[in-house]
Amino acid sequence: MDRKEAKKIRERLKADCSACFGLCCTALNIVASSDFPINKPAGTPCTNLQSNYSCQIHSQLRDHGFKGCTVFDCLGAGQVVSQVTFKGQSWRENPEIAKNMFDVFPIMEQIHEMIAYVAEALTYEIPDDITDKLGKQLKELQDVTKLDAENLLSLDLVMYRFSISELLTSVSDFVRRRTIETLPGKRKFSEFNHARADWIGKKVKGKDLRATDFRGAYLIAADMRNTDLRAVNFIGADLRDVDFSGANLSTSMFLTQMQVNSAKGNVKTQLPSHIHRPSHWN
Repeated sequence: MDRKEAKKIRERLKADCSACFGLCCTALNIVASSDFPINKPAGTPCTNLQSNYSCQIHSQLRDHGFKGCTVFDCLGAGQVVSQVTFKGQSWRENPEIAKNMFDVFPIMEQIHEMIAYVAEALTYEIPDDITDKLGKQLKELQDVTKLDAENLLSLDLVMYRFSISELLTSVSDFVRRRTIETLPGKRKFSEFNHARADWIGKKVKGKDLRATDFRGAYLIAADMRNTDLRAVNFIGADLRDVDFSGANLSTSMFLTQMQVNSAKGNVKTQLPSHIHRPSHWN
């Protein structure tokens, strides 16, 4: 697969709520917190879900305390479960399929997340052997999305994640090493490793953090205004309330829409092509 096709696949992974039966509003468990004003058990429709599966307060979610809803992104898993797995049958009209549909949704969401990471990895200039392995993984994951509910529910997602994780780490290391070679001064590769670091509230405004590995790092409420974050690996990082105003994230790696939605930014924040600017940003 060439890089252009991989980029198209990554950019197509977007939610289409008009083709979904309100699965994120029904299947998921909600706990009252700063992100949600209510408790809602999994499998119970949100009180704001209308008969046509749209949200009656969609344009005022944050005003009503539903910040978490504006952060969530299923990467298109909802419409696939609704229209492919269950062939357009809704849980309201067919209550006998409701439990399976609600159980399949988070599984499909994880599959789509893995597809997003693998497709993005294929957009980079990387060695042919890694490209071949990623291409096989992508094809297998795409085939998995076509399985029926019974087979989806029996999947060993840990197995998929383990094999993919190794490949994504190889891609990150390769891209970051190449970037580090272009930076001024001679610094060791290990100096850029901040995987799983605790940078909660850290102030790094205006810093050049290119090629840093923030895999699984805690960056909650960090001040990263006007920071250069190109070729940074953000996979699994907690970016809640990070201030990215004016930051350059244009070539940041493995950044998801949910991560960006949970952060802060403005019109000057530069984002990767597959990420859209959240409507609640300044």
